[in-house]
Amino acid sequence: MTMSDSTNNITVIIAGRPFPLRIKEGDEPIIRRIVKEVNDKIALFQNTYPRKDRQDWLSMALLTCAVDLHKAQATLAQPMPIAEPTLDPQMSDRLSHIDSMLASLVN
Repeated sequence: MTMSDSTNNITVIIAGRPFPLRIKEGDEPIIRRIVKEVNDKIALFQNTYPRKDRQDWLSMALLTCAVDLHKAQATLAQPMPIAEPTLDPQMSDRLSHIDSMLASLVN
């Protein structure tokens, strides 16, 4: 087993419940950050909808995370527009001159 293959056992708390996880060694910071974001969303829904129960808050948090993920994936799937390179006129003239010199050598 290489260093990158080693795993850690951690316990995360989501909505007040512990969840033991076995994770890759380098994944702990991102998992902790995601757990914090999920708990923050749950807390927001608890404050916004105090008469709902834990299941509702978890479901709403899951839905918002799924929507965020979908939007991020859609953004990544869109092709990036390719900007046309712009040359200053002096550089363009030089390239044209070089191009004509090369063309005269070929002919």
